[in-house]
Amino acid sequence: MSGTSAGRAPVRRLTVLYDADCSLCAYLRDWLNRQPQLVPLELVPANSERARRRYPRLDHRATLDDITVVGDAGQVYRGAAAWIVTLWALREHRPLAHRLSTPAGAPFAKGAALAAAKWRGSQWGRSRERWGGQAYGRTDGWSYDPAHGWTHTAPGCGDGTCPTP
Repeated sequence: MSGTSAGRAPVRRLTVLYDADCSLCAYLRDWLNRQPQLVPLELVPANSERARRRYPRLDHRATLDDITVVGDAGQVYRGAAAWIVTLWALREHRPLAHRLSTPAGAPFAKGAALAAAKWRGSQWGRSRERWGGQAYGRTDGWSYDPAHGWTHTAPGCGDGTCPTP
């Protein structure tokens, strides 16, 4: 599996950072909590105070764009690799994780990650009732707030003190 590895340390616990404002992500969080786990999973809202305290060196805005999983020895998995390592932690889905981690299975894992991202993207333009009505930010500086629509804040300009050319 790809990801940032912390050597060859065994994985004894995984933290899944998920978008708490995404209905698909919340559904998957609940589903994961009901699954028998071979490796304990802790599900933490991405970009939350709890996640920022625990992993101060992570790009927390990026964790809202793509599933991110952190191993207990500092391993970081994103995207398809994060999906695979999460399945690997589940008793009934470990064989599937092994198949998805092969060259033949990798396109399916990537396809699942892209399909989830596409579905999430389609929810941004839906009504408040469909996706919760919360503001949603992306790592490229764009954010959507139902009260104000789409806005862009260049990185490093969040406080309004951007340098002028």
